[in-house]
Amino acid sequence: MMVRRGLSAWLPRMVVLLVVLCSAVSILYMLACTPKGIDEQLAFPRANSPTGKEGYQAILQEREEQHHNYINSLKKQIAQLKDELQERSEQLKSLQDHYTDSLGPGLERSNPEKTPADLLEFLRSQIDRAEVHAGAKLPTEYAAVPFESFTLQKVYQLDTGLTRHPEEKPVRKDKRDELAEAIELALETLNSQNSDSNTNHHMYAASDFIEGMYRTEKDKGTLYELTFKGDRSHEFRRIVLFRPFGPIMKVKNENLNMANTLINIVVPLAKRASKFRQFMQNFRSANFKNFTFIQLNEEFSRGKGLDIGARIWKGNNVVLFFCDVDIYFTAEFLNTCRLNTQPGKKVFYPVLFSQYNPGIIYGHHGSIPPLEQQLVIKKETGFWRDFGFGMTCQYRSDFINIGGFDLDIKGWGGEDVHLYRKYLHSNLIVVRTPVRGLFHLWHEKRCPDELTPEQYKMCMQSKAMNEASHGQLGMLVFRHEIEAHLRKQKTSSKKT
Repeated sequence: MMVRRGLSAWLPRMVVLLVVLCSAVSILYMLACTPKGIDEQLAFPRANSPTGKEGYQAILQEREEQHHNYINSLKKQIAQLKDELQERSEQLKSLQDHYTDSLGPGLERSNPEKTPADLLEFLRSQIDRAEVHAGAKLPTEYAAVPFESFTLQKVYQLDTGLTRHPEEKPVRKDKRDELAEAIELALETLNSQNSDSNTNHHMYAASDFIEGMYRTEKDKGTLYELTFKGDRSHEFRRIVLFRPFGPIMKVKNENLNMANTLINIVVPLAKRASKFRQFMQNFRSANFKNFTFIQLNEEFSRGKGLDIGARIWKGNNVVLFFCDVDIYFTAEFLNTCRLNTQPGKKVFYPVLFSQYNPGIIYGHHGSIPPLEQQLVIKKETGFWRDFGFGMTCQYRSDFINIGGFDLDIKGWGGEDVHLYRKYLHSNLIVVRTPVRGLFHLWHEKRCPDELTPEQYKMCMQSKAMNEASHGQLGMLVFRHEIEAHLRKQKTSSKKT
């Protein structure tokens, strides 16, 4: 911001200086061409003066030389002013060219000799301060800055408020232009790299864009991560951009091959046979076949179940997806899970879309559509579960190194928040963003009496949030008043 303010203050001064220089040139020109005043006119001698003809010619010659010298002096001053004006114009143009070039495919397009050192230093410092290359240690889960995800058509956001929707087509032109510029720069970067090669490569288009994420740290800038289709079905290209409240800059250009990246989905379960049957049907539709069933004869603990499922894996390092039996996910989400985890570097905490009670949304039981038709992201059908941290993707090595779950926590809730806080306190990047392919299916929630007061409070809050939207709950709360009003209306109409 300091560089932008300095630039904003310097440009008007430069313009004023150019105007003053132009005015000075005009004034000098007018002085050179304007006749002298009466008091400064030549004191020509009379014809019968003592000096005579010779004296008159001598005075004329002297005055002519004085005018000639004066004109030469003015010409030199005008030439100097023109040179200075040209120099100032070139400086201004150089600055404008650098600023324009920086909005292209990164700083490598601009001329380093033209780039002010303080501007480059500022841009680099903004990237170093932001969570681009390493995570920042945060005091609580509320301090994390979440990402928002987007496609070519829609933005999926976490902003709360009765007027905001969980997904929308950007209405504001500045938001549309911002995301379009990021996609355009990414495409230009991908295609310019291919054009430098002697071999024929695929030219990327907007249709190759899969999805992107972005988040803004108000004192640093905006980070963009954009994913494109690769040459094969299991290959992807990722472009990372950063806009440090100044020229947008290219940070990374990565080739990502997810063909050999395995995901171990760990699901703790207790007394939910019907839900497990539905989960396995979805599991098979995502092209997964192998699974292992581990039975424990002890009191249920979600954290312990997940911990055992993570540690029992004996193969190479693997991505762990901690999931619940009432979760619906798509195969595309599993790619998102792969793309947003990196061992020793990055863990993924997606924000899933939570369904409201279908019985309230669609009315009586006979009008409830099939499950696949219920998976619609709308304000009336559900909400972003931004208070939940149970669904997460991370490499097994990171889970082991961070210390795993707190196994002293029994029953429902709490263990996921503790693990999330551990990652926030580490140097790993925590990616938090709403995703399109992850749904929490509605089910009636019961809060057992054996829960601790804090756990019971959390359970009841979750139960209230899962039933219906603000407006739908309001209609239920005031149902008796609405019915009374309708009865009065009917009685009044009969009397008339």
